[in-house]
Amino acid sequence: MCSLKKNGDIFILTLTGDDEHRLAPTLIESIRVALKQVRANAKPGSALITTAQGKFFSNGFDLKYAAAAGSATGSYDRLRGMSDSFKFVVADLFSLPMPTVAAVSGHAAAAGFLLALSHDYVLMRKDKGVLYMSELNIGLNFADYFMAFLKSKIPSSRVRRDVLLQSMKIRADKAVEMGIIDFAYDTVEETREAASELAVKLGSNKWNGQVYADIRMNSFPEICELLGFVANFKSVVPSKL
Repeated sequence: MCSLKKNGDIFILTLTGDDEHRLAPTLIESIRVALKQVRANAKPGSALITTAQGKFFSNGFDLKYAAAAGSATGSYDRLRGMSDSFKFVVADLFSLPMPTVAAVSGHAAAAGFLLALSHDYVLMRKDKGVLYMSELNIGLNFADYFMAFLKSKIPSSRVRRDVLLQSMKIRADKAVEMGIIDFAYDTVEETREAASELAVKLGSNKWNGQVYADIRMNSFPEICELLGFVANFKSVVPSKL
């Protein structure tokens, strides 16, 4: 599950426990509930940090839950259901009216990797954890919104080739070098501290949250189209300049 706390104007969403933080329906719904609370209490100066306990940030969708359906059709339906539900988490983050920072505390694979990329800034620890798109190795294809995010957030076609067509496991230093994440730190404590400092710095600008979200969405039109924001993400001119 997850917890949400507030430190000043900074919201901290933590995936709790020492498991793999697999994105089963219950965890997806728990994240969505937390993000609704964040949205409801947003104000100029707010920012969000997402992190996790244990050695995993998130290891993607819950494949055991899918397999427990007992048939190929049932498993596919469960996987499709998780993907469809997770799309709303991505949309919630992408339209959130504040800066967002992922403090990647451990392994981030498949949908867990995408969860990190759904934030404006991605920070990661060096000592443990990898980024990993495992779909090729387990025989799964990508949902359209996954591919749109990967194309938009990893603009180098050569890097995307290695991520997608080699299923490369990428440590933090290499991820910075490849332009996938923003910063890498020696330990999880340093990563979270840096995420907090960055969130406070961004929040100190006290930007209009809706304008911030509109500009974010306008910056990634292909993602917005697949998330269903086409009719809603045009910026509104403020009444007072």
